[in-house]
Amino acid sequence: MEYTTLGRTNLKVSVVGLGCGGHSRLGQSYGHTEAQSIDVVAAALDQGVNFIDTAAMYRTEEIVGKAIKGKWDQVILSTKIPVVQPDADPLGDELVPPTDFKQAVEKSLTRLGTDVIDILHLHGVAPNQYENCVRDLVPELQKLQTEGKIRFIGLTERFIVDPQHTMLMSALKDNSWDVIMAGFNMLNPSARHRVFEVTRAKNIGTLIMFAVRRALSNKDELCAVVQQLVAEGVVDASQVDQTDPFGFLVNSGDARSVVEAAYRFCRHERGADVILTGTGRIPHLTENITSICGDNLGLEHLNRLSDIFGNVDSVSGN
Repeated sequence: MEYTTLGRTNLKVSVVGLGCGGHSRLGQSYGHTEAQSIDVVAAALDQGVNFIDTAAMYRTEEIVGKAIKGKWDQVILSTKIPVVQPDADPLGDELVPPTDFKQAVEKSLTRLGTDVIDILHLHGVAPNQYENCVRDLVPELQKLQTEGKIRFIGLTERFIVDPQHTMLMSALKDNSWDVIMAGFNMLNPSARHRVFEVTRAKNIGTLIMFAVRRALSNKDELCAVVQQLVAEGVVDASQVDQTDPFGFLVNSGDARSVVEAAYRFCRHERGADVILTGTGRIPHLTENITSICGDNLGLEHLNRLSDIFGNVDSVSGN
């Protein structure tokens, strides 16, 4: 396992982060038992992963708390609180009241079995919500920080509906954020210039989500997305094989699979500190860790990826 410094937090974190949400939620989405999910977290720790990311809405905080009980000195813990009420429009302008937000944090602390959270994020903030977050919720985050209940303040984008990073580009003009979570992958590398240039300049820690989602793990989904991009004129049809868009990476022997290539692509991006990966199966976890810790893709292939997908900012790959 390799480790890095997470921006101005100075936290020493593994370059691989265990994501406890996504499609799997540590296997909970597929009917796995709590014990099986706890075993996945334990396996991650055994393989050197010390960064664990969960969220109130994932319903895995309690599992994480049980898995890391007595191991707090081994773990950097990241969790997230939604900015709207559970039954409200997730993209609506009306945010959760500050008192309710603080209560939600207290509940997360209880579920996690801890007195302090290393990084607490506002979860999935849409562009239209950001201004109200700064006005109503950032002061609450700062109070929690002063009270010693959180160490650092984070922010995650809603990449599926904001693949252009509109919200983060606004947020990075402020100085409130110690850590951000951004979507970035081979299909949409737009964070490279819109986000990472600023986070590097301001020494803000950066967590990478969406390195691999449906389109990068399912060939049919991938082809459909690429064909859409070609039809929209975003990708040049003459530059890409629409029946096997990333086949050149595997056929050349540079990568064993598209998934492996996708993780390596993200890992070696300047400004990408922690690459999040989620699963409910230990062999899959081990495979993903191996991929993330692999060498960078060849320069020729990186240039080809940039030529084909460098201007894409309209898809998330989900």
